[in-house]
Amino acid sequence: MPKETAVYTHGHHESVLRSHTWRTAANSAAYLLGSLKPHMRILDIGCGPGTITADLAALVPDGHVTGVDRAPEILDQARAAAEARGVTNVDFAVADVHALQYPDDTFCVVHAHQVLQHVGDPVQALREMHRVTRPGGFIAARDADYGAMTWYPASQGLDDWLELYERVARANGGEPDAGRRLKSWALRAGIRDVTTTSGTWTFATAEERAWWSGLWADRTLASAYADRAIGGGHATAEELRAVSAAWREWGRHEDGWFSVLHGEILCRKEV
Repeated sequence: MPKETAVYTHGHHESVLRSHTWRTAANSAAYLLGSLKPHMRILDIGCGPGTITADLAALVPDGHVTGVDRAPEILDQARAAAEARGVTNVDFAVADVHALQYPDDTFCVVHAHQVLQHVGDPVQALREMHRVTRPGGFIAARDADYGAMTWYPASQGLDDWLELYERVARANGGEPDAGRRLKSWALRAGIRDVTTTSGTWTFATAEERAWWSGLWADRTLASAYADRAIGGGHATAEELRAVSAAWREWGRHEDGWFSVLHGEILCRKEV
């Protein structure tokens, strides 16, 4: 069975978790929520710090949610998030999406947010997600598409950021333009009942611009991404400082606007 061959580009620096802990089921999984029922058993792939996982658990009070991640260290934070919310119908475990440890037909829903862009074999990952889903259940995935991100005003520094990020992510074995590929990957995995949608995050208010530009400015200088950019020969420290400064400059523009496009697939497993 194929194993993970990609390296997670972002790591778990504070500037990364600043973004990940902002995510909720409402702002990151709205396309799925109408399909949930109170009794469902859900597997949340790549759960990270567990904010979406805890939300999903609250939405299935008579069911159960299992959050899994490849990084054991982040699961303690996920458990703490669930405990702080008073959510008890949830557990967490280490797992590799390419070779899940669960039997066939185990879960009503298998969900992955911002995961397939980082794995070595997204088609195999979807095969495994499909395998552990019960007949009639749902496979749900949402991924950003970096090449489709857009912003105003124009910034050569942000152009440089995008080109650099995509180069680093692909060198790590991932596919940063995953959003547009989700349907294709699902079909290649043998999944036939595939509904495709898209969703966006938009950052335009002064508070939103400061938050979004600040976390990327910090991530560019001090994170696993920064280390891999320099260690892989993709950028110098000086170039990273210039990109970081460009993020902060963009964030100061009163008319600044940034949109993150996501591809989404909601697949029904055949009965």
